[in-house]
Amino acid sequence: MESEDVTTADGSRAGTQDAHRDRDANRDHDANRDHDAHRDHDAHRGHEAHRDRDGHRGRIVAAAARLLSEGGPDAVSTRAVSSAAGVQPPTIYRLFGDKQGLLDAVVAHGFTEYLSSKTAEEPTEDPVEDLRAGWDLHLGLGLANPALYSLMYGGHRPGVSSPASVAAFEMLARLIRRIAEAGRLAIPEERAAALVHAAGCGTTLTLIAMPEDRRDPELSRTAREAAIAAITTDAPAAAEPGPVAAAVTLRAALPRTDALTASERGLLREWLDRIADPSGPHPHRAD
Repeated sequence: MESEDVTTADGSRAGTQDAHRDRDANRDHDANRDHDAHRDHDAHRGHEAHRDRDGHRGRIVAAAARLLSEGGPDAVSTRAVSSAAGVQPPTIYRLFGDKQGLLDAVVAHGFTEYLSSKTAEEPTEDPVEDLRAGWDLHLGLGLANPALYSLMYGGHRPGVSSPASVAAFEMLARLIRRIAEAGRLAIPEERAAALVHAAGCGTTLTLIAMPEDRRDPELSRTAREAAIAAITTDAPAAAEPGPVAAAVTLRAALPRTDALTASERGLLREWLDRIADPSGPHPHRAD
């Protein structure tokens, strides 16, 4: 009997331990399942919030773009945009910071949409012809979207450019760089890009301000050719270019060389800038 009592007691204790272990395992499993469920729920909620935020942003930008096209920048008020987009005004501030942030988003969206609507063209072998095509594309943007263009180039504080106008200028700078690399740029790159930019913007804003029936179709062509003549040499490049043209060409190709150290490239760039622009302010220049 003693032996049977001990055996029964041990068996009971073992059974109790197994039961506790199974219960603990089930409890851990339930806890893990609940944790996974909460995690999935939080992830889903985060995804829904992200999707909702993106949906709000797109709807707000589209509504603001419509108001801009119909009534100009003054029509793009927070109250009007929130009503047109079906959102509360705080949503606009949360997504864009302020009205200027919203206008920047509208301009960037409109500029991107316009460029994507045009057939992408491969660069030709003549960078000057590509510059002409770029000028005409720029003018087309302004005449097709006068309110957008005016906001892009004329509606900002002095010294502050919209992100879209910065992107457009970078496109122009790449065209100017190709002309320089071909040996056909007569003045420093920065000045050439600034000159073409100023001429193109001024011409476009002038035509936008005119009644459509009074716009002179030759104005843009004349301004374009005058700007190109001011920055380029004859094609093909002269067989014996002068020091200015040679310096401009080498300056354009300098970033592609790895034969010099960074400090050597900086020094050579300074020398080339002096040769390319002898009338510019150059401290320490020898007489």
